[in-house]
Amino acid sequence: MLGTLINTGTVVAGASIGLLLRKKLPQKYTTIFFQCVGLYTLVLGIQMAISIGNTNTLIVIFSLIVGGLTGEFCRIDERMNSAGETLKHKFKIGNDRFAEGFVTAFLLFCMGTMSILGPLEEGITGNYSKLLEAKSIMDGFSSLLLASAMGIGVLFAALPLLIYQGSITLLAGVIGDKIPEAYINGITAIGGIMLIGLAITILNVKKISVMDMMPALVYICIFLWLSKFVGM
Repeated sequence: MLGTLINTGTVVAGASIGLLLRKKLPQKYTTIFFQCVGLYTLVLGIQMAISIGNTNTLIVIFSLIVGGLTGEFCRIDERMNSAGETLKHKFKIGNDRFAEGFVTAFLLFCMGTMSILGPLEEGITGNYSKLLEAKSIMDGFSSLLLASAMGIGVLFAALPLLIYQGSITLLAGVIGDKIPEAYINGITAIGGIMLIGLAITILNVKKISVMDMMPALVYICIFLWLSKFVGM
């Protein structure tokens, strides 16, 4: 789990520096930063979603619909924002963008291809992943800028990042070499579509409840497994 620990450390370090610089950055720089991050997230999402070509399109769409409905029913987005507000009040944090920073950072750090393939590689080989090394550098820089604009919520996103990637690494250490490539392609495609939704939100085009789509990452694996029995 060395790669994930380093990745988490760079997020903490970057966010901490960003908090120190927060009041010193003029609004015009914050605005252009979010435009750049939004466009980068959009391009990254499109690149990931292209892997949908290696996965049954109907399964991807069905997974998104069922996942989104499940997330809405369970109020995942609402509960995630509520959890952020609870943390804010518990630690007496005077930041009105805490929940937004927490959720945005979590999605940006955890939905990319490298956040899946990096921990998988480390878990399967048992060696430090070069993918996670590159991701650590990018996340550290992103967390610095995000925290300077959104505040301490970005710093708290380091915890779910550690749990998410650490769990993948540990699971991959046990069954990683048995995970079919189709599952990885499916998860990557769903993650890419979610990142496109996040980019649309960051660019202030329209607020999309991306967190409600999280169950789709599980459904895509279930439906791909079931498809073997129905000949899809």
